Amino acid sequence: MSATPVALVTGSTSGIGAAVARRLHADGYAVVLHSRGSVDLGRAMVAELGRAAYVQADLAVDADRVRLVRQAVALWGRLDLLVNNAGISRVVPHGNLQAATPRIWQELHEVNVIAPFRLIAEAQGALEAAAGCVVNVSSHAGVRPKGASIPYAASKAALNHMTRLLALSLAPRIRVNAVAPGLVDTPLTADWTAAQQLWRERAPMRRAAQPEDVAQAVALLAASNYMTGEILLLDGGLNLT
Repeated sequence: MSATPVALVTGSTSGIGAAVARRLHADGYAVVLHSRGSVDLGRAMVAELGRAAYVQADLAVDADRVRLVRQAVALWGRLDLLVNNAGISRVVPHGNLQAATPRIWQELHEVNVIAPFRLIAEAQGALEAAAGCVVNVSSHAGVRPKGASIPYAASKAALNHMTRLLALSLAPRIRVNAVAPGLVDTPLTADWTAAQQLWRERAPMRRAAQPEDVAQAVALLAASNYMTGEILLLDGGLNLT
């Protein structure tokens, strides 16, 4: 078994996940990168970081979820940190209830709620052995009635409550926390002009978050040996206004 702590970061070849992976690597972790499809980016990041590996998996498929965790543990013989960053969203106006179809609800729930739970369940033994922890990447939308769609916001609210439930059920060997970012500057949000303006005008910090801001929060939750069951709202203070 390696003496180096190991982190598995889902959805880690771009955006928030890539920033988290780089931060954890800088903090001394060996990092297992993951994506559903961007294999070339994953391999490029492995070459960049060195103390890293890449595993492709579709988190909507349960067999892939199990395989991802088992491969991650097998690489270095341990798992100290699971960061459930991967998620999906669908843009549906909150007032258009007919557009929020059962299929959209099912797709979002499968990836944003069931997948993190199944990954944690599969990783439980390795995390217990390492006295490790889980950090779920949730959303401001799971705390306040906002977000790309009602199904998306509800899935993140479910992830937040699941975080608290698992913090109780897995203590004291495994800590479980979540970070709930507001708007984050990524290629995905580059044309969200209304949201960008909202954060510039109303958030006390006068800007959206950078992926590195979220990575810092994930690292903080991973480093704290006493904090568990917390949902760290990371919205530049917008919730205050």
